Order: sequence, then structure tokens, then C-alpha cells
Amino acid sequence: MDAAAVVAMAVKVLLSLSCVAACGLATYLYYMLWVAPRRVLAEFKRQGIGGPPPSFPYGNLADMREAVAAAKAARASTRRSGGGGRDIVHDYRPAVLPFYEKWRKEHGPIFTYSMGNVVFLHVSRPDVVRDINLCVSLDLGKSSYLKATHEPLFGGGILKSNGEAWLHQRKIIAPEFFLDKVKGMVDLMVDSAQTLLRSWEERVDKNDGITDIKIDDDIRAYSADVISITCFGSSYIKGKKIFSKIRELQQAVSKPNVLAEMTGLRFFPTMRNKRAWELQEQIRTLILEIVKESGEDRNLLSAILHSASSSKVALNEAENFIVDNCKSIYFAGYESTAVTAAWCLMLLGLHPEWQDRVREEVHEFCGGRPLDTQSLQKMKSVHLYSHPLYAVSQFCVSILQEKNIRE
Repeated sequence: MDAAAVVAMAVKVLLSLSCVAACGLATYLYYMLWVAPRRVLAEFKRQGIGGPPPSFPYGNLADMREAVAAAKAARASTRRSGGGGRDIVHDYRPAVLPFYEKWRKEHGPIFTYSMGNVVFLHVSRPDVVRDINLCVSLDLGKSSYLKATHEPLFGGGILKSNGEAWLHQRKIIAPEFFLDKVKGMVDLMVDSAQTLLRSWEERVDKNDGITDIKIDDDIRAYSADVISITCFGSSYIKGKKIFSKIRELQQAVSKPNVLAEMTGLRFFPTMRNKRAWELQEQIRTLILEIVKESGEDRNLLSAILHSASSSKVALNEAENFIVDNCKSIYFAGYESTAVTAAWCLMLLGLHPEWQDRVREEVHEFCGGRPLDTQSLQKMKSVHLYSHPLYAVSQFCVSILQEKNIRE
């Protein structure tokens, strides 16, 4: 056999293997994007739970985009006709999630829908929601959807873990957030709030007693300051640096890619992946440095570290536990708390009568002194006081009103 024949045969073999690989990939994608989700939908259907029919390969994404576009067009038409121009509407669902409203009318309060190969169960019936929230079975856990993509953010921490892993971490972390421990954090929260208020007062004084303040970034900084001091004690400056890098990491992995999840492209050293890996390592190094420096300092990090060490796990596992859950605390406490506090301030701004009630209680129980745990427990008019951060934000509003600061 001459060389030309060998080359021709090799090319045929390569073409055959390529065709087999392409057919195999196509079959795999078809199974993952269509067959597997259809089996899940069929099982729900067998239990009497229906929903909008999906389309290959994106599920109901086209229906969702269509519903959002129709809702925007309807709002634009209403504005052009002069109706509902600047009215504040508290029911955000028709504007933000119009497809849910549409599907609820068509399929009832419990239905299924899909995005790509992921099937979702929507539940808005109160009794079923209550049963789900009260369920203590470890079989009912968090979705694994995009868990690998979010691994740089959460690792194996409590926010993404399930089953026995979640139970083990909860036993270690939960005691540090019992009411008696949280009460000890109120003074730290008040100190940070007073620093924020002084910065606002300085801006007011520079503008003849009245100023406009965009509070979003200030509230985020306040929330980060509280968490940094609470978690890292005297090392809160490094704590802020950690939170800054975590926020950058969040932006680096904030655009999930289903195709990357399925094909393993997330393991390829793309510029985006390399930056995420670099930030992940920097965050880990900073957190472990603070662990070594904390020593006997009394802060949340040292308490969790002590609990993890006493659970008799390997050093590497204990380090992973600390790093992953420090990042989890950031996500659980930073952005969500800042957004909630901002909404609290907005609602108080919309309802001056509640500001008056808050202010009266502050004067009655604090008597000009900074807010403390005992004063907080005596205040009855606003149930949001059950969370210290909300209470401090309300305390800020009562002072802001006296300083003529306009949010």
C-alpha cells in the first residue's frame, strides 16, 4: 500500500470518527435539552400539574420574553393615554413577572415551566407554600441549577449545600445567629449608623441645611461596615477588601451559561474564567490570613472557626468551611440587607405618620442616648424592629427628619 492510500484511509477514519463524535454530541444534547426535561414534565403531569408547553431547545424562554414585551407595550400605551403616569404601584408582579400572571390564569397557582433543560415548579398556593417551608426532610433542598458555575462564589458553603452537608454546617453556624448573640451586635450596628449619619450631616451643613442624597451606595457601605466589624473584629479593613473582591468575583460569574455548564467549557482557561480563578484564590488567601491573625479576638469568624475545629474535621476541610461560609455570609447579609434597609427608608418616606410614631418611641425609650438592645425591645409600633439592622435604619430616619435631610 502506497503513502497516498494510507493518507486517504487515515482521512476516512478521521472523518468517520468526527461523524460519530458529532452524532454522539447531538444525541447527548437532544437528550439533555429535550428528553430529560420532558420526562420530568410528564411526571408532574401524572400528578395533575400542568403548565405551558416548552419549545426545543429553550423551553419557555420565548414565551417569557413575549409576555415581558407585551407588558412594556401596555404600560407605554397607558402612559401615552395619560393614565397612571406617576402613581406608585406596590404590586410589582404584572410589570416584572408578567408571564407568571399569565400562566397563573391559564394553569392555576401551581404549574411547571422550563428554561433550557431546567424544569421549574411554580407554587403560589398558600397552604402548599406553608407545607414546603415547614418540611424538614433533607430530600427537599436547594436546586443544583448552575451550582458548578457559582462554585467560585459559594463553594461548598451552606447557601449551596444540601442534605447531610447542609445539616452539618447549620449545626455549626446557626448558634452564632441566635437572638442572644445578635443582641450583642446592636452596638456595632449603631456605631456604624452614627458614622453614616455624621457624613450625611456634613453634607447637609455644606448645603444650607437641605440636600438630596442618593442613599443606595451609602446603605451598602453601611451594611458592609457592620458585617466586616462583626465578622472580622479589628481586621475589618481587610474584611472590606475581601468584600470588594467578592463583589468583583460576583460580577465575573454573574452571566450564567447553560451551554458551558453542559459541555464543560467552564473549565477552559478563558479570560473570564482565569480572572474568576484568580479572584477566588486571592479571597481565600485573605480570609485565611485573617483567621491566623484573629487569635483570641471575639468575632463571628473566630467563633465559627472554633466550632469547625472542634468538629474534628481535617485541616483542609476546616479551611474550606471557613472560606466558603465567609463568602456565604457576605451574600446573605450584605446585598440583601442593604436593599431591604433602602426599601424600609423609602416606605417610611412615603408614610410620614409612621416616621412620627418611630420618632416618638425613640425619644421615649432612648431619651437622647444611642439605641441599645433594651430600648429596641420596648418599641412596639413597628414589627420590623425584630431585625436590628432594620431598627437602626428606622433610627436613622428619625434623626434624618430632624436634620431636614431629604431622601
